[in-house]
Amino acid sequence: MDSTATAHDNAEHAPFPERAWEYVRIGLVLFVITAMEVGAYELAHRPAAPAHEFFKSSLIPVLIVLSAIKFWLVAMFYMHLKWDGKLLKGIFSFSLLIAAVVIVALMVLAAYHWKFAAQYGPVSP
Repeated sequence: MDSTATAHDNAEHAPFPERAWEYVRIGLVLFVITAMEVGAYELAHRPAAPAHEFFKSSLIPVLIVLSAIKFWLVAMFYMHLKWDGKLLKGIFSFSLLIAAVVIVALMVLAAYHWKFAAQYGPVSP
């Protein structure tokens, strides 16, 4: 191994103690976001809560955004995508996009189905 490769590796990745503190900081951020998710759920389901009406009507989008942020943090730092090549990032991002499109399509299909199923009543055999 030549000195250029070693210098490049050292510049790209910090020594372990600094990386360990980075993981601790990311873990604390994940903890805070999880606490925010639990708080949003509690505010949505307690009528006496201060922002009950806001969280009651927008709980699902708030939870989706917070969990997307958590997923991004885990993928970038704990799955090491931040330091991977462009090809691996592209494959992961494309797969994630396809999964998100399928999930949203299923949510829309289920909402459409339940809206019209309630309109026509139960189906008899």
